[in-house]
Amino acid sequence: MNTLMKAIDYATINLDQLMAALSQHLLLVGMPMAIGLGLGLPLGFLSSRSRSASTILINSFNALRVIPSLAILFVAIPYFGLTFTSAAIALTLLVMPPILISTDVAFRSIEPTVQEAAKGMGMTPRQVIQQVEIPLALPVMIAGIKTATVEVIASATLAAFIGAGGLGSFIVLGFALYDKAILLVGAIPVALLALIAEVSLSVLQRSLQPPTAKSLIVQNASEKRYINLT
Repeated sequence: MNTLMKAIDYATINLDQLMAALSQHLLLVGMPMAIGLGLGLPLGFLSSRSRSASTILINSFNALRVIPSLAILFVAIPYFGLTFTSAAIALTLLVMPPILISTDVAFRSIEPTVQEAAKGMGMTPRQVIQQVEIPLALPVMIAGIKTATVEVIASATLAAFIGAGGLGSFIVLGFALYDKAILLVGAIPVALLALIAEVSLSVLQRSLQPPTAKSLIVQNASEKRYINLT
């Protein structure tokens, strides 16, 4: 408890530095996520449509998952220096696999009978994708985005090792000075950000979950009962 109080006092005294580090950390999370979504979602959709593309993309990005983020970070340093760019590249490569793989799985898991039924109703291929496949795939896609978001929030602390800022700078400083209070000033906000991302995206995922057959039967029965009563 004494260490926690010291951490609160340190954060209060250095509030400007903490807010600057928080904004840097959010930028370190936001930019790789934006790039990852911009590339991972289309590539995941392409992968679900082509077996050869799936083999190449999934295997390539699965191989990247084996490499630690810190190793990618240090590989990027000789080319981009101790800059934000090096950290952004390493973090982008971290978020790509879960987004791409979840998108591929989401579209592949859609029952062919559902697609055939949509086509039988006269929908064009574009309408089938927009009105049927994407709504059904969204919950699984959100699950991958949630995994990527939580991972990048935690891994963005590594950017402090190359001077790219973020909340990891307090963690590094705490280790250097053997001061647990300073370390907590960086660690607690990172944990809270990860928790907020996990909870909010889980709620979004549940809200996008398509209705089950049981719920549809209950809904139809309720509608029929209402019609009979009126």
